[in-house]
Amino acid sequence: MNPNKALWEKGDFTRIAANMRDSGSALVETLGVTKGMHVLDLGCGDGTTAIPMAKLGANVLGVDIACNLVDAGNRRALKEGLTNCRFQVGDAIDLNELNEQSFDLVVSIFGAMFAPKPFDVAREMVRVTRKGGRIVMGNWIPGDPTLVAQILKISSAYTPPPPEGFISPMLWGIEANVIERFEQAGIPKEHISFKKDTFTFAGALTPIEFVAEFKNYYGPTMNAFEAAEKNGKAEALQNELEILFESHNQSSNGTSIPATFLHVTVQV
Repeated sequence: MNPNKALWEKGDFTRIAANMRDSGSALVETLGVTKGMHVLDLGCGDGTTAIPMAKLGANVLGVDIACNLVDAGNRRALKEGLTNCRFQVGDAIDLNELNEQSFDLVVSIFGAMFAPKPFDVAREMVRVTRKGGRIVMGNWIPGDPTLVAQILKISSAYTPPPPEGFISPMLWGIEANVIERFEQAGIPKEHISFKKDTFTFAGALTPIEFVAEFKNYYGPTMNAFEAAEKNGKAEALQNELEILFESHNQSSNGTSIPATFLHVTVQV
């Protein structure tokens, strides 16, 4: 199986996404989504941004490599009564089933950054966006002190070295890399803009309970715990994550943990 597909089908990311809904909706409100707009949400998960965009009247296609997340997204759209939102399986490095210049807006929030061939990802996003349209990415930033970057950093310390040729998804969080990738896809540097933004993980779970969600349902953390168990280091990993979550939590009743990301806008 495609290793990236296996990673995101391994757990149940809907359990994590349940704590991302408010921030997903808030982000969508800033994107200028209008009724009748054709939107692709790439690496969409179960619809944290796709469903709010459809509620604004856009015609939204969500594409994700994980079958379980696609199924969950279609169930959510059906439950919401959204006939203008559908989800299908696809790979960000080769969107062969999608025609050129099909979308007014292509959105990928913490999705396409995890695909293994970043230059192919940039090329495909540009290819399916109409001239005059936009691409918006949300990418975690390497070395950032906030939640997700630190989860991935801590987890990587407990897992075996990646295979030769592996390109870290976190490199999408570096402006120079984003520029290089989109320039190779034909986008001038001056058509690419950046800002730092915040996504907040919020819910009724305590920080310790939220760590358990990542341990049991988030693919990268699941892999880290499996490797740590073999090396007798699972308790150390657990402690590091609990300290991280508790120290970043801003709520006295449940969880509210901010995470900084790079907000990328590309004018096609």
